[in-house]
Amino acid sequence: MCALGVGRCRRMRIDGVTGPHLLYGQGDSDVPTHRGLRHLALRVTDLARSRAFYERFLAMKVVWEPDPDNVYFSSGSDNLALHQIAPAELAQYQPLRGQLLDHVGVIMESPAHVDDLFRDVQQDGARYGATIAKPPKQHRDGSYSFYFADPDGNVIQALYEPTISRMEFRPPA
Repeated sequence: MCALGVGRCRRMRIDGVTGPHLLYGQGDSDVPTHRGLRHLALRVTDLARSRAFYERFLAMKVVWEPDPDNVYFSSGSDNLALHQIAPAELAQYQPLRGQLLDHVGVIMESPAHVDDLFRDVQQDGARYGATIAKPPKQHRDGSYSFYFADPDGNVIQALYEPTISRMEFRPPA
């Protein structure tokens, strides 16, 4: 039994692998079980530049390119959509102060993998419009991460999180 009581926690299963107890599924409500937050859509100012960034630093693979203004990626267990902002609409996407989205996280296998990506972004990031937002840090909960930004300033946290990072993720065959 988990700390919240019977029926409140479920063991998360990803690709047939059971992970730690997490709040997941129906619990005490009629809300259907979902499989996690795994789709993100971002509007970008330069689709070609953003595409190169996500291919280079997150090894995302194109799964669908319906037209010149849209591209969809996956790493095997998620979906990222990039949508080109039309030049005439650009002004309405400029936030008044800062960015409305705080950050998006990508789960890394180990702290060493976080450090490897940090060094990679440090060495090659400027060429792809990437900037380091916060250097690597050990957090109180045992996680380890750093933050970097894509060409449009969307912040990405490269995160080793002990609860999730231990789970086995397998791309579809």
